Amino acid sequence: MAEILELDGVATAYDKADVLQGVSLSVQSGSITCLLGSNGSGKTTLVRSILGLTPARAGRIVFNGTDITRLPTHKIIAAGIACIPEGRKVFPKLTVEENLRVGAYQERSDKVTLARMTEIFQIFPRLSERRAQLAGTMSGGEQAMISIGRGLMCAPKLLLIDEPSLGLSPLFVKENFNIIRQINQRGITVLLVEQNVRQTLAISHFGFVLSKGRVVTSGTPSELSAREEVKAAYFG
Repeated sequence: MAEILELDGVATAYDKADVLQGVSLSVQSGSITCLLGSNGSGKTTLVRSILGLTPARAGRIVFNGTDITRLPTHKIIAAGIACIPEGRKVFPKLTVEENLRVGAYQERSDKVTLARMTEIFQIFPRLSERRAQLAGTMSGGEQAMISIGRGLMCAPKLLLIDEPSLGLSPLFVKENFNIIRQINQRGITVLLVEQNVRQTLAISHFGFVLSKGRVVTSGTPSELSAREEVKAAYFG
């Protein structure tokens, strides 16, 4: 299986404070790859580095064979990377449909946009029923659906999902992870950034563990579950 994303020795800092320190990892095309780590481990900074929001000061980020390390964010998105941000971040005063259309802002064909929206409504029938409702009036679980749907509207090759379980009830967390698996089965590669280890390992094909800005271990879900450092950090 080919690698769709490679990070090689990526270092990222805010002002003079190093956050990522020589991170190297790869994501196989067609996989769900997870990035595990506690709060403050550098997970969100890594997502921001991939998207060019906090550019790496050293190392290389290669997507689909192209070096994107120095590209501006809009060109990285246009290349085929989408992000479902931590905390969902829907536009509360826009309707469900308007939120979805924001995700397709680079698509010039209305026909293509409508076709993608139809597909999103097949994945999330609840959004179809409430397409004219303001996003801010919907539940956390429904807003999570909007956020995922909006990310899919640009037909990404790689979907970065940052903490999808954050602030959701256990029922919606389970539903969300099932949806992530379904999206992957449709051929979209997923990089899943999470603290919820059990649910994440249950749907992932491979994983990396980040601690204090460094990758400390990696492996298949069964390998990671068996490692002492992972057990100690996550399973008590």
